[in-house]
Amino acid sequence: MLVLTYAEENYLKAIYHLSEGGQHNVSTNDLSKEMKTKPASVSDMLRRLSEKEVINYRKYYGVTITEMGKKAALQIVRKHRLWEVFLVEKLMFSWDEVHDVAEELEHIKSQLLIQRLDDFLGNPKYDPHGDPIPDEYGDVKSRPRLPLNEMEIQESGQIVAVRDSSAAFLRYLDKVGAYIGARVKILDKVEFDGSLEILVDNKKNLFMSKDVAGNILVIQTS
Repeated sequence: MLVLTYAEENYLKAIYHLSEGGQHNVSTNDLSKEMKTKPASVSDMLRRLSEKEVINYRKYYGVTITEMGKKAALQIVRKHRLWEVFLVEKLMFSWDEVHDVAEELEHIKSQLLIQRLDDFLGNPKYDPHGDPIPDEYGDVKSRPRLPLNEMEIQESGQIVAVRDSSAAFLRYLDKVGAYIGARVKILDKVEFDGSLEILVDNKKNLFMSKDVAGNILVIQTS
């Protein structure tokens, strides 16, 4: 039975995300930046994870995640996102407050607890930031979505997720009234800098930079 420490789980989840679910190699330097630690410490951890067969690691060639590693990483992601739903829906945390708390709760080992949590929440498919929640088998149901700034003038859509889940960005979205589920329509695009004028819920006009709009994901409705 695979047993990972708290730190090993954090590294494995980071490798999973940086590799975009195992599609790419991850460099030691990129992982060092993500984990905010020295490359030498990263190398030591990678050797440990390699011994547990959750990654493939060769010095100077980067890291790839194994199938066993993907399954383990997806279970960590599942727990994290379920706890975020619980914190927002049941304990009334705001969506910019939940990440750090869920980072701690995701390391709880009890599979029975997580399954009962999932059932208690009604088996949600997405977390408060719009990210899909893997099921108990590690399957992830994704939906087609595109950055808001890639929509054309007069096209409409619905906000379903955010790329940037930092507290500062989420608080900004709260301030301007752009939330998961909001209906949006592109009224204008500024040729000079790519900024947008957007109609939200058919009642509020927003002016948004290209960078901000690029971090908002939508599904098109027309």
